[in-house]
Amino acid sequence: MTEHLPSDSPATPDVPTSAGGAVTTEERERPDWDPRGPSVSSDPRAAYDDMRARCPVAHGTDGTWTLFTHADVTAAALDHETYSNAVSRHLQVPNGLDGDEHTALRVVVDTYFTPDRMQAVEPALRQVAADLVAELDLPGRLDAVEVGSRFAVRAQSVWLGWPADLEDELLQWMADNHAATRSRDRARTAEVAQRFDAIIRSLTDARRRAGADAPADVTTDLVREQLDGRALTDEEIVSILRNWTGGDLGSMALCAGVVLTYLADHPDLQARFRSGVSDHELDSVLDEILRIDNPFVSNRRVATAPVIVGGRRIAAGDTVLLNWTSANRDPETFGDPDAFNPDANAPHNLVYGIGKHVCPGRPLATLELRVLTSAILAATTAIEPDPERQREREEPPLGGFAVAPLRLR
Repeated sequence: MTEHLPSDSPATPDVPTSAGGAVTTEERERPDWDPRGPSVSSDPRAAYDDMRARCPVAHGTDGTWTLFTHADVTAAALDHETYSNAVSRHLQVPNGLDGDEHTALRVVVDTYFTPDRMQAVEPALRQVAADLVAELDLPGRLDAVEVGSRFAVRAQSVWLGWPADLEDELLQWMADNHAATRSRDRARTAEVAQRFDAIIRSLTDARRRAGADAPADVTTDLVREQLDGRALTDEEIVSILRNWTGGDLGSMALCAGVVLTYLADHPDLQARFRSGVSDHELDSVLDEILRIDNPFVSNRRVATAPVIVGGRRIAAGDTVLLNWTSANRDPETFGDPDAFNPDANAPHNLVYGIGKHVCPGRPLATLELRVLTSAILAATTAIEPDPERQREREEPPLGGFAVAPLRLR
């Protein structure tokens, strides 16, 4: 757990460990961990499980700290004073902001994910899912991540009012963005981000030029949005749309890969869904599947003051990673992390984060995943692993699967 230190604390006193005693020589000499090492790349979940047990507060070879336990991740996510979300050189609305600035813009963003708005868009998203599944060559083989990618692009385009002819460009951008993220090459990542911003600006500029004749859609609503009597800046609008699309497109693809693969491995759960369940029950099951294999690996924070977590000293200005994937598999909270228990685990599930920076788009992501899963189940009698193709895990900092081959009957 966390203990705060005064800003002028000396660098080397004995400090409390998580057990309450002084830091031991063994603890001081724990080697840095390599978040890109071969064991992590080959099996990230197993590597995170191992680190949580051996070194729950780990210092990376790049100087970044990673918190692995549910208790530490939750405490840090809820401590908005000690851990800042302002971690990027670029504007990130709303969750890259702190304090009153975050609160004001979060209120604006949340209005786009109300139950009424989700109810209004649901029929269109169901049609997108039905049309996509109708295009599949069934019975046959597919990659669940590829299906999720195409669905994500079409669903987000329908929701935002973006033209359908952007589909191939957005799919290519998703592939390039994942590759850039894996590379951790800042120049490559910046180029991909700039390319996406150009797409967004072309759409927002067109709506401004159209004025009163602009289409009635979410993108137009955002262009006309007001905050405390002023229009949102172009930078704020682009940041919001980048978060809704640039982040969510890849996230939905990864979620689809995890969920459909889990169903393929658990035919009894498929049978339960096909017998008829409520939307609430389906949503809770989807959340539990994502808890077991969380594709949203981590979020960054920056320590604003010296702090001790689990007996390890984190300095002001240090970057801290909250490892959601590991926290969601902590036996201290969930018992057997692979045990399927949606109702018991729901109060502790951190798939979409926790606290005031919880993912704003959770209602839409849940709706999209529900309608896609329902459409595939309705069109099939069985979802099975593909015996002729191997699954491939995504490489950190991404989670889930890069390739999730399935056979549909």
